[in-house]
Amino acid sequence: MTLLTLLGSTGSIGTSTLDVVRRWPERFGIYALVAGRNTDLLAKQIEEFRPQVAVVADENVLKELKPKLGSYVPELAFGEQARVHAARAPEAGFVMSAIVGVEGMEATYEAVRLGKRVGLANKETLVASGKLIIEAMRASGTELLPVDSEHNGAHQAFRAGRRDEVAKLILTASGGPFRKTPAEALAKVTPAQALNHPTWKMGQRITIDCATLMNKGFEVIEACWLFDLPPKQVEVVVHPQSKVHALVEYTDGSVIAQISATDMRMPIQYALTYPERADAPVPRLDWTESATWNFEAPDFQKFPLLKLAYQAQETGGSATCTLNAADEIAVEAFSCGANPVSGDRRDGGRDPGPDSQREPRTIAEVLEIDRASREAARRVIEARWTKVTTEAVSF
Repeated sequence: MTLLTLLGSTGSIGTSTLDVVRRWPERFGIYALVAGRNTDLLAKQIEEFRPQVAVVADENVLKELKPKLGSYVPELAFGEQARVHAARAPEAGFVMSAIVGVEGMEATYEAVRLGKRVGLANKETLVASGKLIIEAMRASGTELLPVDSEHNGAHQAFRAGRRDEVAKLILTASGGPFRKTPAEALAKVTPAQALNHPTWKMGQRITIDCATLMNKGFEVIEACWLFDLPPKQVEVVVHPQSKVHALVEYTDGSVIAQISATDMRMPIQYALTYPERADAPVPRLDWTESATWNFEAPDFQKFPLLKLAYQAQETGGSATCTLNAADEIAVEAFSCGANPVSGDRRDGGRDPGPDSQREPRTIAEVLEIDRASREAARRVIEARWTKVTTEAVSF
């Protein structure tokens, strides 16, 4: 039996992973459940899956969790180092990295460094520290198995030929809730509208990032690291039906596409059972039903963050780490009433943030660049929001 450390057990990927584990009790079990602050759900997960270890965000959350536990009480811990220990533990044969943001980056890095099989559902890990993670992967001889539907689809399509036969990778994007919204109307959209994704049910940050196509930009960066491709060999097409998740074009002109229902349990199970393909509890496509699938080019003018992601990956250094940090602050600001969806830096001058040419050499340096980038982003947004508020009052 393979025991899992599940980083992000109460999120959407975490709960879907547990659903897969629930279906395969003879093959998979849980060594550690690592969560944030959702103690109600975590307590239920602990009672059902009986992990040896449970980790939460901080000491206050741990105090909140304890009285909610039933007859079974695992080893309890909190904080970053506890997350790292859960990922490093010899008992954990598989680590599912599903914590949103950089909080799970160090634990994921340590698991990779020790040669553990890792299911990667956290794109920020590679966006912020791709060079370090991939170097650790190559040194340990392990493999990162992508869980994001697009990268998982690409991983499957790459199995059709040799890597030197690949001409390009094509990632699909649903287009998000504002695909048909006029560009001039984006300045007035609300968080509720941005969270109304037409295809996927996800967490708040990733859903808002999908609305700006920033999430797809991060996926381009992640794909460059996962599949050792330059940005020019990774394309994006908008596919609103979200049935085709990725396509690989080979040098002879053949295109291999990965197609499946929009259910995250399929890529999760693929990562857990790879290279085996096991029966998965997902809907099957009915090929006797008539259907129309559309593909169109993304609008880089309307969604400039996608282009910015390409530029950051081409720049290298710490540029993508800074981009990820700034985006997270922008999403927070938008959720609180500011509107960075259509805004950019062209009217606000230049803030002295981290040097984008700096190449971080350790995870600690990545986290320091992330911290400094967040501070710079907050200064920019506060200045912009103050300006907007002042102009509104002057009317």
